[in-house]
Amino acid sequence: MRIPLTQLTTLTATLSLQLLTLTCQAGTPTADVIYQHGKIYTADAHDSLQQALAIKDGRLLYVGSDAGVVRLAGEHTKIIDLNGRLAMPGLVDGHMHPLEAGSKLLKCTLNYEPLSTSEFQARIQACLDASQAKEPAAWLEVVAWFQQSMPKASRSVLDALKTQRPIVVRDSFGHTVLANSKALALVHITRDTKDPVGGIIEHDSQGEPSGLLQDAAYDGFDALLPTMTPQQAKQAARVALDAMAQQGVTSFLDAMSTEEALTAFTAVSRDHELTARAHFAPVIDPADTAAAPAVVAKVVALQKRFDQGALTAKPSITLRNAKIFIDGVIAGPAFTGAMLEPYLTNVGSEQAPHWQPSTLRGPEPYFPAPRLKAIVLALAKAGIDPHMHVDGDRAVQEALNSIESMRQVYPNADIRPALAHCEIVDPADYTRFKTLGVYPVLSMQWQKRAPDTVDQLSDYLGPTRAALLEPAGLLAEAGAPIAFGSDWPVDALDEWFAFKVGVTRENSSAAGPHYAGRLGADPGLTVRQVLRAATIEAARELHEDEVTGSLEVGKFADLIVLDRNPLEIQPADIANVRVVQTLVGGLAVYENTSLWH
Repeated sequence: MRIPLTQLTTLTATLSLQLLTLTCQAGTPTADVIYQHGKIYTADAHDSLQQALAIKDGRLLYVGSDAGVVRLAGEHTKIIDLNGRLAMPGLVDGHMHPLEAGSKLLKCTLNYEPLSTSEFQARIQACLDASQAKEPAAWLEVVAWFQQSMPKASRSVLDALKTQRPIVVRDSFGHTVLANSKALALVHITRDTKDPVGGIIEHDSQGEPSGLLQDAAYDGFDALLPTMTPQQAKQAARVALDAMAQQGVTSFLDAMSTEEALTAFTAVSRDHELTARAHFAPVIDPADTAAAPAVVAKVVALQKRFDQGALTAKPSITLRNAKIFIDGVIAGPAFTGAMLEPYLTNVGSEQAPHWQPSTLRGPEPYFPAPRLKAIVLALAKAGIDPHMHVDGDRAVQEALNSIESMRQVYPNADIRPALAHCEIVDPADYTRFKTLGVYPVLSMQWQKRAPDTVDQLSDYLGPTRAALLEPAGLLAEAGAPIAFGSDWPVDALDEWFAFKVGVTRENSSAAGPHYAGRLGADPGLTVRQVLRAATIEAARELHEDEVTGSLEVGKFADLIVLDRNPLEIQPADIANVRVVQTLVGGLAVYENTSLWH
């Protein structure tokens, strides 16, 4: 009989705790490592602060006072003086795309920077000039394009470059591609090409493809773009893990996993180089018309191939999630979020705007309601958690409806659904997250005034909806179990800037006066709410809260040491927090020795 993963994890944690208890009864155990003279933020049920902790065999042997930890020191115990520094649970990032992120570090990148059209062209031309040997036929793939920060682009912007090569530029949100004419021709996109399921081909005023392709509309490039070799994919995984360790990430969910990503991280694990607990969510394709059980069977087949079983102190690979895209992005110029009410449109002039409701509500949800319900029920039957991309309020509502149906059919199942992003939520749905046990997984760095929230969205939503944009604090007030997910590489990986924004709802001063001040009417989150979202709440989302997410005796020693205490500094200074050391299962996977002094 196959025991469900969650039961195995709970059983393993219980047996380990009993073993520690028996050891204490038999005689005082000796710690491998002791951290003392610090401030230990535990993220336990009481949010307690302690002074010291001890580690043995990759687990926490003790969490408490300096006086109490002394008895656990032996001849070979390593003693680390925190000297007042804060230690806390390692970060659990509940939504990212690590293989894509690692691979992007090796490509032509625009670094998420605000660019004018001429700067945009110059940066891409520089990449072309640096790879002249690849003329005239090799593809150029450009990444990390923050399209909301520049005038709307079209294929003509790329066609003007000095090259014969096909070019695709991927926006940082991961939902738009800009292609030049040669690239469009190679995938046979013409004025007569129909929109695919789950995608949009934009056209210019003459009816020709503009070069902007949304979501599934650019899937045709996948077969033509050069793919990573297994060795390159493995290296991309390593690079991503190194970046995570520097930020203090000890567990993550790959929220759009492919077989390539699973294979790469499995290879890293086989080489004993996995430095974070790796969770994976394969994508269920909206275009897959097979019956729901057959669709879910494909996820289960991947689970049987790649899942490494119950969690242990040594990090491993887990697959018990499935990714479902319900819509695209609410921001312009895509406007592919599924909305309950129409976007507004300017019927006046740029100098004297007059915003009125349009007929545009974004696309229909990528999964019709009956289809979504069937898939969510089939996932629950298989013990797989649905992890849904929802940006617009209609997408949120339909996802919640499917989960409500699932709770009715399987009222006692330990299924932990997650709705990622939730940028606009109908206030009538706020309380449903708590009622239905749904985790809103929020990218806190978006909760600020910026080109995507101000220039490309606020007017299109109107003042009432714009005031409720990114409703993290409002959802928290309604009892929703907020979890954190960076969505890296949609943005650069900067967890501590995201946490600062989660509290202040303010951009960096470097963004300029136009983006100064708080975003909307949402109250934001407290520092402790933010830290819990990125530790124990995200651990619950991923079914690892029995063994990680808080610093408690018997749990794995996944922890980080910081150069400053986010509970004591000014909220704006949280963005400047640096990780001194990252431990996973009691082993250091990152250390900045210069910050110890």
